[in-house]
Amino acid sequence: MTESNPIACLLVIGNEVLSGRTQDANIKFLATRLGEIGIPLREVRVIPDVKDTIVATVNEMRRKFDHVFTTGGIGPTHDDITSECIAAAFGVPWEPHPEAWGRLERHYKPGEFNAARQRMGTMPRGATLIDNAISIAPGFTMENVHVMAGVPRIMQAMFEALAPTLQGGPPIASRTVHANGVMEGRIAEGLADIQKRWPDLDIGSYPYYRMGGGGVALVAKGNDTEAVDAASAAITMLLRAIGSQPVQGEPPV
Repeated sequence: MTESNPIACLLVIGNEVLSGRTQDANIKFLATRLGEIGIPLREVRVIPDVKDTIVATVNEMRRKFDHVFTTGGIGPTHDDITSECIAAAFGVPWEPHPEAWGRLERHYKPGEFNAARQRMGTMPRGATLIDNAISIAPGFTMENVHVMAGVPRIMQAMFEALAPTLQGGPPIASRTVHANGVMEGRIAEGLADIQKRWPDLDIGSYPYYRMGGGGVALVAKGNDTEAVDAASAAITMLLRAIGSQPVQGEPPV
C-alpha cells in the first residue's frame, strides 16, 4: 500500500500485558477506527512500566510516525507512570494541568481528591486534553503523541473524542473472501500473481481452523476502493478456479 496517508503507531504500556495477566483489547479497535479515518496503523509495540524504556520508545516513534497512540499507565497508582514519562520525553515539567485538575476536583466529594487522584490531573506542560466521558479523568495530546487509558471502554471513549481532530487521508477499504477446505499452498502462486497486478494494495492470506474444518480468508486492502474491489473479484475467481466455493466476508466464528 502506498503511504500517501499519514501513518500511526500504538504503544501498549503495561507490565500486566507483558506478564500475560491482561489480554490487550485495544489493538483491533484502534486499527479499525484509524483505518476508517485514513490513518493506517503500521506498528504496535508492547513495553513495560519502565521509565527509560517508555521515554526512549516514545521519542523514537514520534519521529518515525505521523501519530503515536499510547494506552495504559495514566491512572492514580504508583505504577501509572506514562504521563510523567511523556513529560520527560518532551523535556517539559510534569505539573498540575489547570483544566484537568479543576475537572477532577469538582468531580470528587470534598476530601476525596487525594494525592493519588491528583496524579491524574498532573500532565506535561503544554498538554491538550482528550475528554473522557466515562470516568472524567482525561487523556492528553503532546504534539503527535496521544495518551489514552488502557481500559478498553474508557480508551474507546477517549478516541472518539479525539477522532474529529485527526487529519487523515482516504479511508482504507478492505474486502475479505473466505473458502472452507482450502489450504494456502493451493492458492499461494495465484495470490502472488494478484499481488503483482495490484502492487499498491495489501493482499493477505489468513488460514482459520474451526470444529467443522478449516479454510483460508483472503483480504485485499488499500485506499483505492476500485482497485480493492477488482482485486477481490480476482481472488474470488482464483478460488473458483481450484474448485472451491468462495464466500464474501469473514468466516463465521
